[in-house]
Amino acid sequence: MDNIFGKLVQLYRNGSLLIKLIYLNVAVFLILRLSIVFLMLFNIDGRIILNYFELPSDLYLLLVRPWTLVTYMFLHYDIWHILFNMIWFYWFGQIFLLFFSEKQMGGLYLLGGWAGAILFLLSYNIFPYFDSVDGFLLGASAAILAIVVATAVYAPDYKINLLFFGAISLKYIAIVTIVIDLLSITSSNAGGHIAHLGGALMGWWFVSSWRKGHDMTRFINLIVDKLVTMFKPGPRKMKIKKMNISQNPRRESDMDYNARKHKEMEEIDHILDKIKQSGYSALSDAEKKKLFDASKK
Repeated sequence: MDNIFGKLVQLYRNGSLLIKLIYLNVAVFLILRLSIVFLMLFNIDGRIILNYFELPSDLYLLLVRPWTLVTYMFLHYDIWHILFNMIWFYWFGQIFLLFFSEKQMGGLYLLGGWAGAILFLLSYNIFPYFDSVDGFLLGASAAILAIVVATAVYAPDYKINLLFFGAISLKYIAIVTIVIDLLSITSSNAGGHIAHLGGALMGWWFVSSWRKGHDMTRFINLIVDKLVTMFKPGPRKMKIKKMNISQNPRRESDMDYNARKHKEMEEIDHILDKIKQSGYSALSDAEKKKLFDASKK
């Protein structure tokens, strides 16, 4: 048991932000479910815990519980809900990281969740269909759909193998998902499907802005970095030994550096073109490693 726990801890420490977000979702789910089970032993309805962390459609209630705009996107009540979401997230998150950075994934996760929340709130407070309904929203689906759609928009012809269907392009998976959500906005889970559409819109918007040279996640990541820095202890003072540049014979000249970076970019572009034409599985081990290393920079 200690060995299994140690491996899980090591996987978290060495894992990408994708792995850390999955761990966070699973940890919140386990804490929530165990708390509900404990309360039920005393004949207390454990679902009252959810009321303080899921997103309400009532705007007055939202004003007194503003934190739900963040907490709702890490909540899952049902085992099948979190299992499906985390598998979906893991598959598409890995592909997303082939083209974008971990910080962009984290920023888009939050933006997608907020876009889903906004569309949910607008729908429940504008359309007469929801007049007599008190809606509550929880789950990472909107945040994950943002990443799914962003990946599909950026690399529409990238193919993945699905059981019984074979190799299918990402664009078709995204289209089918969006159509299902559109057809389900008056179902019993109307709020969830509406939030999915909000996340999908954010994913499309992110890639459209990125292609114009604007990174929508940059502002979010700046705020997150500042918050993290505030709670981190100050760095230790270190003695820095000055070194004469002439003492380092291996230092690259600007011309050599630019030439090397240009060559690396050409190799990455060639690999991405190969993925679009034949899929990720067509890459050699060396090409996969080169793409993985480039995604970490």
